[in-house]
Amino acid sequence: MLSSHIRRSNRVKRKLWWALVAIVLLLVLIQFIPVNRTNPPVTQEIVWNAPETKALAQRACYDCHSNETTWPWDSYVAPISWFIGNHIAEGRERLNFSEWDKPNAEAEEIIRSVRNDSMPLQSYLIMHPDAKLTAAEKEALIAGLNATLQADPPVPGRGERR
Repeated sequence: MLSSHIRRSNRVKRKLWWALVAIVLLLVLIQFIPVNRTNPPVTQEIVWNAPETKALAQRACYDCHSNETTWPWDSYVAPISWFIGNHIAEGRERLNFSEWDKPNAEAEEIIRSVRNDSMPLQSYLIMHPDAKLTAAEKEALIAGLNATLQADPPVPGRGERR
């Protein structure tokens, strides 16, 4: 009776060991799946109303909404890298401060997104706490964005989401 219990226990341990080996092997293998971590050239940058507005936007927005992304360490580790790569591609597609000469689908929604705290995303702020704006910084960014968008409005032609 005791020996059958020990044998069963050893079988379970062996199965768990091989399951762990398979998981580790899978995690190693998926590291070889490429992720696009490029920063295309800046074709035309937005003309900011003030250096302070630009600095706030760079701190809170540029990693996802420009071609000047600072790729964090976790963007090199799958499967996290897949999420980050897709998130940045989607962010650039919707609004790209580095391609102001092209239509930006959500340029008019920038201010609303900052005002209602939907940007920067909470998931981004977890790993980038320096991107969190104080209430005063948020108001300064909103005022600066208002002035900037009036002086340098986005290219018309793609006001809806793709």
